[in-house]
Amino acid sequence: MIAAVFLSGVTAATFAASGLFFLKFWSASRDRFFALFAAACFLIAFERVVAFFVHGTREVIRSPAAEASFWVYLIRLLAFLFILLAIYQKNRPQRLR
Repeated sequence: MIAAVFLSGVTAATFAASGLFFLKFWSASRDRFFALFAAACFLIAFERVVAFFVHGTREVIRSPAAEASFWVYLIRLLAFLFILLAIYQKNRPQRLR
């Protein structure tokens, strides 16, 4: 097994597990911050799976062609926008909420 394939799977599983933890925190507190972080973690886990299957399993995972795919960047951008939105909403003044 190629080490890059294994590490990509570990990365996706780790982000999915992080998403589950944030989802658990959200269900306990109903704070939108945790829901957005859970969504971002699940998106990044999904992005790793998409990056894996962009060019098939025969090519190296971290090839520039797989990482430069439009869909990989779009999913990653959406995940980071969720994180920025969560941080912004958590830090804005209380009277504006």
